[in-house]
Amino acid sequence: MARAPVVRVLEREWVVWRSLWRGSVFSAVVAPLLFLGAMGLGLGQLVKQGSGNVDGVTYLAFVTPGLMAASAVMQSAGESLWPVMAGVKWLGTYHAAVSTPVESADVYTGKLAWTGVRTVISASIFLVVATVLGGVTSPWGVLAIPATVLGALAIAAPLAAWAVLQESDGPFAVVMRIVIFPLFLFSGTFFPVSRLPNSIEWLVVFSPLWHAVELCRGATTGGAAGADTLPAVVAHVVVLLGFIGVGWCWGVRTFHRILTR
Repeated sequence: MARAPVVRVLEREWVVWRSLWRGSVFSAVVAPLLFLGAMGLGLGQLVKQGSGNVDGVTYLAFVTPGLMAASAVMQSAGESLWPVMAGVKWLGTYHAAVSTPVESADVYTGKLAWTGVRTVISASIFLVVATVLGGVTSPWGVLAIPATVLGALAIAAPLAAWAVLQESDGPFAVVMRIVIFPLFLFSGTFFPVSRLPNSIEWLVVFSPLWHAVELCRGATTGGAAGADTLPAVVAHVVVLLGFIGVGWCWGVRTFHRILTR
């Protein structure tokens, strides 16, 4: 039985990654765990000696889901920029794909599907290690994995749709510096967003990362911090699905425009 075109694109990404996965281990797994050790265990001791807990949980438990979601977003952002440029201009693999029965929409959807698979792998490893270190205090913590995937896709879908339109990779570094990195810092990853000035606190509702962090934190702490009610969980999920849906509709159009001209 013939495999669906999207599955074939996903299979191609898997084959490539299987040969090159060692190069991504540090950025996807080791670096987030180093952050967890430095911020959760190191800074966490200072917090414990000072004000005590953060939002009712230890600082290690607070920062663990934030780093889990934020590292996935950073990884998915990078994977949605330069590899897309390579597929269109540097290597031409996307054009090669659409010369077969694979459609441009399949290429884009397969790219997003692979982002989801990679996020599941890295988030699962992170969650296991974080649990051993004491950063996950609830058996519901496993639900942080799908929450992390939603956050990663909410960033990847619009970024890939935009990246395919670019003539060079010059704007990519700018996007990482002025969009993705500020999200990493100010979406509740390291401290509650309530600590932000009132004049800008409301802006976090436009951050996909904040919604993912709240879902992850609610899962890993059992609702002691983060999203702790069903309406809040549903609202965060709906927002993330909205980012993914709008990004996907845009991406289908932009990939078709570029790959079929």
